[in-house]
Order: sequence, then C-alpha cells, then structure tokens
Amino acid sequence: MLIAAFAFSWMNLFAKYLENFHPLQVVFFRAFGTFIFIFPFMLSRKLPIIGKNVFWLSFRGVLSFVSLALYFIVIQRIPLGSAVALRYTAPVFSAVFALIFLKEYVKFWQWIAIAISIAGAFVMKEVDLRIDTLSFTLVILSSILVGGVFTIVRYLGSREHYLTIINYFMVFSIVGSLFFLSKWRMPVGQEWWYVCGIGVFGLFGQVFLTRAFQLADTATVAPIKYMELVYALLLGYFIFGETYGFYPMIGMGLLIFGMLLNLWVKQRG
Repeated sequence: MLIAAFAFSWMNLFAKYLENFHPLQVVFFRAFGTFIFIFPFMLSRKLPIIGKNVFWLSFRGVLSFVSLALYFIVIQRIPLGSAVALRYTAPVFSAVFALIFLKEYVKFWQWIAIAISIAGAFVMKEVDLRIDTLSFTLVILSSILVGGVFTIVRYLGSREHYLTIINYFMVFSIVGSLFFLSKWRMPVGQEWWYVCGIGVFGLFGQVFLTRAFQLADTATVAPIKYMELVYALLLGYFIFGETYGFYPMIGMGLLIFGMLLNLWVKQRG
C-alpha cells in the first residue's frame, strides 16, 4: 500500500499539470494508459477477462469511474494537498461499509479514530478558504464512492484475479469518458509526458492497491493510503509552491492521527 500511495501521488501531480484539459479527458488518459499494459498481458497469460462476479466487478468499475472523475474535477479547483487530504476520508466510509456488508468488526477505538479523521476534514473545510463548498461536496462524495470500492475489492478478494478487477475499472472509465469527447483536445509538447506519466503511475498504483486489499482486511490496509497526503504536500510545496497555514495543517494532522490510531488499534488485535 505504501508503494501504491507513492505511485498515486505522482499520478495526482500529473493530473494537476493537466488542469487545462477537461477532467473526463484526464480520466481517459489515466484509464487508457493502464489498459494498454494490462489487457495484452491478461491475454498473453490467459487470465479471465470477464470474471465470475460480473455484477460486482461492473459495480466496482462504475463507482471507481465516477469517483475518479469527481476527484479530477476537484484537483483542478483546489490545492493538491487539500484535495488528497479530503479524499482520504475514504477509509472512514470503507470501515463502515465493511462492517455493514462484510461483517468485519470495528472496535470502539477505531470509531474514535474515524471521528478524529472526520473532524480533521471539516477543520480543513472551515479554515481553508481555497476550498469552496462545491469542491468540498464533490471530494467527500468521491470519498464515499472510494469507500465502496475498497469494500467491493475486499469482498472479491480471492474470488477474482486482481487484474480482472482492475481491467473492469479501466474499461468503464474509458467508455464513460468517451461521452465527453466533444470537450477534448490533443496534447501538445511536454503535455505528452504528463499523459504518459498519469497512465504509468496510475498502473503501478492500481496494481499494488488492489493486491493490498486482497491480502489484508479493509480497516488495516485502507488507512495506510493516507501516506499519499504526505507525498502530495511535499510535491505541492516544492513544485506548485502551495503553502498551508496553521489551522489547515491542524486539520491534516487530525486526519493522519486518526489513520495511525486506527492502524494501531487494529494491529493490537
């Protein structure tokens, strides 16, 4: 999951560089750049393309596509670190969904950790004026959908090959983004490097993310993805010159503390 978080942080960076493109075209770059590597590999290894759980694979694909589209919209509207921080309230929702649908037990102190993370998100919203209400709403909705995705991937677990799960996400994202074809434009010059980067780093991130959720329970794995926030803050500062005041940093600190508390409680058994 640490590798996935690092890869996704670079994917987010390239998405930020492509902010002059329609968000759904950026989704296409992300999905197609992964699909062209995964699909031929699956054919060569005779891995299942359709899978056995078509409904859940498709549902996961739809949720992932909508969530990613909302996220890329937000990345173009607010600072990168803020977008990443707010989206990674997702483990909060994944823990709730896992409790309801997978019957994965959530301890009392895990609920405390979840509450701390939520508080951190709302502190950020209230004190960082660069985060408008629409962007906040979109990124929280994206987080809820990601929580659902985490839970479905956990459910599919050993039932499906991890590349089959990823491939559904890519196909639904490619098809969905094509509905906005009239808003697209051709990349030029250095933009091609960003297009390639978003596909390649998205591929590595998706592979390691999916494998992590197949190998461990949701409440343990999901919070580690908060490390992406640390990477995003560093990249945002050194590349885009994004800075944060005292209270936004307090909000981010609460998010990270909630993650670490949740992980600590879970590992103690």
